[in-house]
Amino acid sequence: MKPITDIHELRQLQMGILQSVHDFCMTHDLCYFISSGTLIGAVRHGGYIPWDDDIDIYMPRKDYERFIKMYHDSIYRVINPDTEPQYYYTFAKVVDVRTRMVETETVGYEIGVYIDVFPIDYVSDDLKERERIFKRKKLLYKIRRCKISKVNPLDSRLAYFCYKYWPMTVKQLNREIKKLIVREQPTQMVCHMTEAGPSIKGCFPAADIASQVDILFEGRTFKTMVGYKDYLERTYGDYMTLPPENQRVTHKFKAYWL
Repeated sequence: MKPITDIHELRQLQMGILQSVHDFCMTHDLCYFISSGTLIGAVRHGGYIPWDDDIDIYMPRKDYERFIKMYHDSIYRVINPDTEPQYYYTFAKVVDVRTRMVETETVGYEIGVYIDVFPIDYVSDDLKERERIFKRKKLLYKIRRCKISKVNPLDSRLAYFCYKYWPMTVKQLNREIKKLIVREQPTQMVCHMTEAGPSIKGCFPAADIASQVDILFEGRTFKTMVGYKDYLERTYGDYMTLPPENQRVTHKFKAYWL
């Protein structure tokens, strides 16, 4: 395999995926939003954050479910926990099948260069119920990660083995997680729920994703949420100020052409 060592080459591959996803969504009337650090980069830098090396997008749950079933392309493939055996992640990725990526945190599980696709779900307007759901989802994701990981992802070895041999399969855990986080009835708040990490503070008004607006990223026009400024302020605080140098973190991986 030929290593991909130039970050600009890696970004070109990711931009190709993003453009394909954008075109597909526009053709099939699917809603998506540039999000997270990618959105900060678009607003603050007009493209990638200078030290960043990935792309994140959000989709409302209904659009997300349609997308993972419908999307097709000759060199890109969508993968997700429902279709991939022992899939490490808890959300979808669109990967370039001509490449391979080796990440330090996913020992034994390799996929192609990718962009992340996160579903956005409604969350309860009742704060106590919301706290209960977030607490339970964190536990379920922790158990799932221990079952799939080749190495211990926790500080405690005892906890790792307890979760590793918890009497539920990964498929059963996926079903429990989905039953917990997917709400059919709209509420006032939404959140990205498909990871253990996002906390209640990561919730933001459903009105922020009521529609799409255009945004420039690396000289091309893509889509983001109408309330992107509110979303960024709630999630990151003063997102226009550069973080200290010791917080400018990149992901740890090696990428290759097959």
